[in-house]
Amino acid sequence: MLLISTLFVFSNQIALTLATDRDWLEFWHLGVWVGCGVVLHIALNYKLPQRDPYIFPAMFLLTGWGLNIIDRLQPDFADRQAYWLVISSAVFVAIMFLPHNLLWIRRYRYTWLTFGLFLLVITVFLGVNPSGSEFNPPRLWLQVLGNVYYQPSELMKVILVAFLASYLADHWLSLRHDLILTGPFRLPALSFVVPIVLMWGLSVAMVIWQRDLGTATIFFAVFLLMTYLGSGKPQVLVAGGVLLVAAGVLGYFLFDVVALRIDIWINPWADPEGRAFQIVQSLMAFSAGGITGSGIGQGLPDFIPVAHTDFVFAAIAEEWGLIGVVGVLGMVMLIVQRGFRTSLENHHRPFTALMAAGLSLVIAIQSSMIMGGTLRLIPLTGVTLPFVSYGGSSLLTGYIIVGLLLVLSNHEK
Repeated sequence: MLLISTLFVFSNQIALTLATDRDWLEFWHLGVWVGCGVVLHIALNYKLPQRDPYIFPAMFLLTGWGLNIIDRLQPDFADRQAYWLVISSAVFVAIMFLPHNLLWIRRYRYTWLTFGLFLLVITVFLGVNPSGSEFNPPRLWLQVLGNVYYQPSELMKVILVAFLASYLADHWLSLRHDLILTGPFRLPALSFVVPIVLMWGLSVAMVIWQRDLGTATIFFAVFLLMTYLGSGKPQVLVAGGVLLVAAGVLGYFLFDVVALRIDIWINPWADPEGRAFQIVQSLMAFSAGGITGSGIGQGLPDFIPVAHTDFVFAAIAEEWGLIGVVGVLGMVMLIVQRGFRTSLENHHRPFTALMAAGLSLVIAIQSSMIMGGTLRLIPLTGVTLPFVSYGGSSLLTGYIIVGLLLVLSNHEK
């Protein structure tokens, strides 16, 4: 599977080089990609020999494919993505050498959560926007060193899943049996609900304060679905759905950015050359791609502003067509499905089961949000397509998630 992925990615890069008449030495980043793949494969065979065999190849293919399309749209950013790939791979290997029972996560859930909230707080005051391309842009990044920036809300996704998995696992029996009656509904006792809602609420409040509404939506969806998985109560989903609709209506009147995204979702053709330019160009890219696509380097996906981040899925649709769209969707679904398989195989271990399910949900929800947004199936949110879009923070978070999933899936004999 890794060899097939390598042949596919290099074939695409060769086609791109021929189509754009570029220097053959400019795609050194693929050498970095292959090198990281070899190192990770060796490390996985050494530390996690009984891991799930499909998750890493799927992630490896998406990462390489992402480098292809980023190089197609913004060559300089492909080089930066390669640097982040090295960092992400190093963290990936480090996770493998930590204790596989993940007690270092479970026992210190409040410490991790406090650390994540601290990063969000200092981002409010010290955060920057590296692009500086729009008036009063959200400052979601911390400057780590020189031109290296990190987005703490990305790490907070993993921390929130770890906190929820640990807390829900410790209250597994009480969550399913210690209930209070409220009319036709049976809800968990307040002694359980209050601490978890408080911690989740603090996280979401900080993200909304930063105007990172896409991440706030992911937090809400993950919290809702993990609570449902822990309790098995459909009432949780009903209550969450009502709250989500109410939040959307409230956000429409309170936040200009929410109103804008809902307006252009309902009718982008009212202002196709202004506020709705991105989504209109995205829809045109999907239409132009057809079944087989125009071919890498043959289309015009660079007409879409910042296509290498939020709209990379539309760029793939134009140059790879429906075949490419199904390919990306299939790889994402494979990672998510194998993650849930790991959760089911560990049903007798509540923490492991919830942790695997929560990490899989992050990939599934984030991918669905950006794919649906670029297709105008749902309002657009400013999130990246995991492993494919440009974004060092997103890539690092994706590798942390997959690293933890592989640790959880390893069945040591």
